[in-house]
Amino acid sequence: MTVSLPHSFHIPVMGTAFTIDTPLRVAPYGISSVISLCDDELFEEMRQSLVVKHSEFGPFVSIPKSDQDHRAKRITAYLDLIHNLTTQKFDQIRQSNFDTGSEITRYFELLENRHPLKLAYNAMLELPEGHEKTEAQNQLRQTMKMGSIDVNIMTKLDRDIYERKTGDKLPEIYSDAIAGLRGYANSQLDNSSIVFSAGFNRRLFAYIEKCSDFFPDAVGHVKKRIILKVSDFRSSQIQGTFLAKKGVWVYEHRIESGLNCGGHAFATDGLLMGPILAEFRDKKAALTSKLYQLCNQVLANKQMHEYVKQPETRITFQGGIGTYEEERVLLDYYQVDGTGWASPFLLVPEATTVDEATRKQLAKATPRELYLSKISPLGVPFNTMKDTHSETEKLARVQQGKPGSICPKGYLVSNTEFTKVPICTASKTYQRLKVKSIEATGVVGDALEQLKSDVYTKACLCEDLAAPALIQNKSESKRIQVTAVCPGPNIAYFKDFFHMDAMIDHIYGRVSIMHDALRPNVFIKEIDLYIRYWVDQVNLSMHALDNRKKTYFINFKDNLLAGIDYYLSIVDTKFDFSKHDLLKLKETLTMRNQEFSEILLN
Repeated sequence: MTVSLPHSFHIPVMGTAFTIDTPLRVAPYGISSVISLCDDELFEEMRQSLVVKHSEFGPFVSIPKSDQDHRAKRITAYLDLIHNLTTQKFDQIRQSNFDTGSEITRYFELLENRHPLKLAYNAMLELPEGHEKTEAQNQLRQTMKMGSIDVNIMTKLDRDIYERKTGDKLPEIYSDAIAGLRGYANSQLDNSSIVFSAGFNRRLFAYIEKCSDFFPDAVGHVKKRIILKVSDFRSSQIQGTFLAKKGVWVYEHRIESGLNCGGHAFATDGLLMGPILAEFRDKKAALTSKLYQLCNQVLANKQMHEYVKQPETRITFQGGIGTYEEERVLLDYYQVDGTGWASPFLLVPEATTVDEATRKQLAKATPRELYLSKISPLGVPFNTMKDTHSETEKLARVQQGKPGSICPKGYLVSNTEFTKVPICTASKTYQRLKVKSIEATGVVGDALEQLKSDVYTKACLCEDLAAPALIQNKSESKRIQVTAVCPGPNIAYFKDFFHMDAMIDHIYGRVSIMHDALRPNVFIKEIDLYIRYWVDQVNLSMHALDNRKKTYFINFKDNLLAGIDYYLSIVDTKFDFSKHDLLKLKETLTMRNQEFSEILLN
C-alpha cells in the first residue's frame, strides 16, 4: 500500500521556543512540525533537560561557546537527540497492541476519516480475530509513517560573528544562519526539511551546495529537503530558480498570509491569499517543469546523481485557518497539498512548550488584546498580545530610568547607527545612545516623549520568547525569565486549553471546539487586517506623503480592491460553505468593497 503523508496539516514554527520540542510530542503520531534554529543557547538548556529525563542518552556533555563552531555543534547535538527520542517513541507506538486506548490505536484514530491508512485500519477492525486480522495489523504497522522533524531559519537573522578579543570579523561560514544550516545538515535527520523564511539570503542559499544531504542519491532520495516560506508566486519563482541553478530542488512552497499570522508579519502590497493561491494552482505545473529541467541539467554538469523522475512539489498554506470548512476550500478548490495550523496549538499543552501563566492569558485573549506591534528589534511589524510579562517588565524598567535589555544573546543585532559592530535596538546601549541623539535635536514636550516611547517599545525577543520553555522545563538558568508570546489573531476565537485529539478532530471536522459566532471567515479576516494596516500606514505618512509613498498606497489599495472583486466573482460557485455562511461572506465582501473604495487618499 502506497500511503501519502499521515496528516494534511502541519504545525508551523512558533517563536524560538514554543515548538522547540514539538516533534518529540507529535511526530510519533504522524504529525509534522517545525523547530526554530535561532537560539542555540536554548538548545543547550533543552538538551540538558531532556538528557536528565532520558538517562540512556546521557551523560550530558555541554558544548561551550569557546568551542570552534559551537553554534553548529549545539544545533546538531540537539537535533540528533530529538531524532533519537522521537524515533524511539514512534517504534514503541508501532509495536504496541491494537487494544482500545492503546497508543497505536490512537495513531490511527487521529487520522482523517478519508485517509487511505484510516480506511485500511477501519477495514482491519471489521475482520474476525485470527490470522487474517493479524496480517492486516502487521501491514498497518509497516505502512505507518512518523511525522517530519523540520526546522526553520529566518534568513534575516544572519548575524556576523566577531572574535571576542580582537574584534575581528570571523569568516562568513560562522554567521548565525550559515552555522544553523550547517548544524542541521550535519544532523542525523532524514526525510526532513528546512524552512527558509523571511526572504532571499544569497550567501545562505549558496552554502547549500556544500551540504551533500540536499542532493539526490542514486535512487533519487534526498535526506534533507528545502521549503520556501513565501508570500507570493514571484518570490517562489525567483528563489526556486536560484536554487535550481545550484542543483537544489524546492520540495515545498509554503505560502503564509502576510498579516494573518503569528510573529513577524511581512505584509504584501495588498495582495490577498485567494488570488495568490489561485496563481500557484494555475502555474504550479509550468514552474516545476522548468525548475526540474534546470536542476537536472546542473546536476548533470556537476556529474552528480540526477533525479530519475520529477520529484514531488508541495504547495501549502498557513495563516488564520480556523474551521474544517475553510480547510476543505483550501484543499479542494485551491488544491493545496497541506495546511499549517499554528496559534491554536499554543492552547494544546501536549503539543507546544508554553508556561501555564502565558497559556492561560492566551486562552482569555480577545481580538482587542491581540495586535500588530512595533516591539521587534528588526523593525518588522510583530503580532503579539497586550499585557505580557515582557511588556510589563519593559515598562517598569523605563519608569525606573533603566530602559533596554543587557542583550545577553544578540541574535537580533542589526543596527550600526552609533557603533561599528551591529547592536540590537532593544539593548540598553542603543536606547541610551538613541535617546541622547534625539534630545540633542532640541525636540521638546509631547513630541520628545513620543520619540522616546518609540525607542523604548522594542523588546528583548531573544530572551523573552525563550523564557516560556525555560519556565516549563524548570530550568536552573540564573537569567530573569520574562515571557513574551507571538500568536496570530486567530487565537482569539479559541477559548480554552484543548487535548491534542480534540484539536485534530476539530481540524478534520469531526467536532467543533470553536463556538464564537462573531469570528469572521478567514478571507474576511485577512481583508480587515490589510485595510487596517493600510489606514495605519497612511496616517503615519500623512506628514510626509511624497509621490513615491502615494504611488505605493494607491497600488496597495488597487490590489486590495482587486482581491475583494476576485472573491465576489467566485464566492457563489467555488466556495463550499453553507448557504448561510456564503450569504454572510458575500454581504461582508460587498460591504468591505464599498467602505474601502470610499476611503480617499488626500
